[in-house]
Amino acid sequence: MRRKIFLRPCRFLTFIFVLVTTSTAAESWKAGVARVDITPKESIWLAGYASRKKPSEGVRQRLHLKALALEDSAGVVSVLVTADLGGFRADVTKQIVRRVTATHGLARERFVLNASHTHSGPITTVNRYSTYPLNDQHKEAILRYQAQLIDNVVKVIGEAIGNREAATLSYRLGLAGFAVNRRRVGHPEYPGPTDHDVPVLAVKKTDGSLLAIAFGYACHATVLSDYQINGDWPGYAQEAIEKRHPEAVALFVNGCSADQNPLPRRKVELAQRYGDTMAIAVDDVLKRAMRPIGGPLRAAFDEVALPFRVPTEEELKGRLNDKNRRVREHAERLLKILAAGGDLMRAYPYPIHVWRFGEDLTFIGLAGEVVVDYSIRFKRAYGARNTWVSAYNDDVFSYVPSLRVLKEGGYEGGGAMLFGTLPGPFRAAVEETLVEKVDELVRRAGGSPDQE
Repeated sequence: MRRKIFLRPCRFLTFIFVLVTTSTAAESWKAGVARVDITPKESIWLAGYASRKKPSEGVRQRLHLKALALEDSAGVVSVLVTADLGGFRADVTKQIVRRVTATHGLARERFVLNASHTHSGPITTVNRYSTYPLNDQHKEAILRYQAQLIDNVVKVIGEAIGNREAATLSYRLGLAGFAVNRRRVGHPEYPGPTDHDVPVLAVKKTDGSLLAIAFGYACHATVLSDYQINGDWPGYAQEAIEKRHPEAVALFVNGCSADQNPLPRRKVELAQRYGDTMAIAVDDVLKRAMRPIGGPLRAAFDEVALPFRVPTEEELKGRLNDKNRRVREHAERLLKILAAGGDLMRAYPYPIHVWRFGEDLTFIGLAGEVVVDYSIRFKRAYGARNTWVSAYNDDVFSYVPSLRVLKEGGYEGGGAMLFGTLPGPFRAAVEETLVEKVDELVRRAGGSPDQE
């Protein structure tokens, strides 16, 4: 005898609401994905370590550029680009923006360029004040690669847009634990925060098969430091995920990993092991019930001026006798700029993206090497389960410290600026200046604090 099932009115309405919500999320998207091999075709200087003395010597792993195009129910297209590179720099990004807007008609807020920050990928730009000992041959190789890279970004975005088909989006957090706050190495008195969340965005075709898997983690890609081209642990992670899901393209989105290192490191098997660990973490998420993601995708983009503490010419001249060679060399570079009639940069034009996927997910895309404090703060403000914070977007120009890290000092607190031509550490207002602009953009994209 069959049992009759009765639903109370409130439960029935809830049931219908869940069905409608799930159906809306399932039917409102189109998605396309594409990839292109960007492995250098010649020996080239690698980015990331100032200690290197020569260009690359062979390829351990192929590098890739990938794009995920998403079209919401309003027909608006947004594209996430990920790259096995140390980073996009402002001069390269500006060229890409011009080409992409002209060729594909995408507004600036509608595409993000994220780099894995592998320290075994090629330098993509030439600066006459570079700390790398580049000769003319090295520079020519870099400029050839830069031109190819820009062409490939335009190409992969176009292919992803052209590959769009009906799709569903779903999201969930996983966990992995191999990142360590590197500032505690030698400073056990430091608090050492980490962000072990693994955000996973699954893009599926209407038949339920995976089309793309975008995932993130806050950890430097610095396991390896030799002269072999490779994607470091994120490269191995993407390979491992795609072996488990050969029908899908895996895209790694780096998090706020400025002060996060994979430890221990310096062995190939460790890079592979961390990649396998990440693949398992992503798989654990994919096996669970994931939250459907609805639209529309509202996007906001702007720049904010992050202020520097700018030294005077007299202060710079006084540093020429400093015991620290890096301090002396930094002062010499800045004095050359002044002697040539130039001005020292007083603030950095810092780009920020915010994407809001309906009421379900907020993606915050920050530039530079951002310390983990920002990820923790933004998740606290906008919801830990539905806020994805990434760094290394559009312009990897320097470290971006929180006020805490700025006060502690050290490499991430301002010491890293000795390797370039930025005038000095940021001012104490750096954190609140950045946070206020993110909050403005979140609100512009239709969000508000405490959304979860």
